[in-house]
Amino acid sequence: MEILTGYGTVTVPDGAVVATIGNFDGVHIGHQALIAQVRAEADRRGLAAAVVTFDPHPLRVLAPERAPQMILTRRQKIEILASLGVDLIVFIPFDREIAAVPAEEFVRRFLTGRLHVACLLVGEDFRFGRGRAGDIDLLRRLGPECGFEVRAAALRTLEGARVSASQVREAIRTGDMGRAAELMGRPYVLVGEVVAGQGRGRKLQAPTANLAPENELLPAFGVYVTETLVELEWHPSVTNVGSRPTFPGAGFAIETHLPGFSGDLYHEKLRVRFLQRLRDERAFESPEALRAQIAQDLEGMRSWFAAGRRAGEPS
Repeated sequence: MEILTGYGTVTVPDGAVVATIGNFDGVHIGHQALIAQVRAEADRRGLAAAVVTFDPHPLRVLAPERAPQMILTRRQKIEILASLGVDLIVFIPFDREIAAVPAEEFVRRFLTGRLHVACLLVGEDFRFGRGRAGDIDLLRRLGPECGFEVRAAALRTLEGARVSASQVREAIRTGDMGRAAELMGRPYVLVGEVVAGQGRGRKLQAPTANLAPENELLPAFGVYVTETLVELEWHPSVTNVGSRPTFPGAGFAIETHLPGFSGDLYHEKLRVRFLQRLRDERAFESPEALRAQIAQDLEGMRSWFAAGRRAGEPS
């Protein structure tokens, strides 16, 4: 897979492509269905499958107060798109200058002049260009003149509602990790480097890896059944997200406990897969009471795995 960054000076790929355009944050099941159509059409034509996306999100530039927290890191997005069979990803660095490009110029200069699009698949509600003036009708009008076909992709629905990144964000924000997994077709994964903590977990006989998260969007405060990737192996774990109210002034932390694991994880970059919320975070009257609750949390984790559940299934 090839990754390009740019707009007017981006290096053009050899030959034409079948492409789609969007933010693709979360790369949820709706995005996956669209990309599957792109991949199938590219195979039929013997062309490369391309995804055009923006970095940062346009609202980060145009209306920072309304900009969403990103579900995925840039690396996560690349890895997931690659797993879906995308041959080419083009990141357009979004800024005020790009925002001012008229829709027709974007089609002629970029889609035709740079990307050599042979077929473009977008949703019926796709909008682009200055003031979001461009739409699928404009694409259909310019397509024949510019030498590419335009197809409207069916929007994926779940329980009668269109699947969206906003739905995914709401599920993660409220700690509904099963719903998030259902919408994304996979569990939410947090990436973070292990940093030094204060050793409280070890004193409670439940040593933890304290993570400095790279993801912008974090789950609701609480305790979760998770799996943590260490040396290419997923280990059952319990993760607390929150302010550790039993210890006043402790501050926010994401702490992951891997039962039975004794290796040194400091400065390692871990991936934590969130599977199920066990409970709210709350203050305990003593460290001993917290220790007893941790034992219950671990039993809840073992029961979840023993039942053979997968993320997205009801508890």
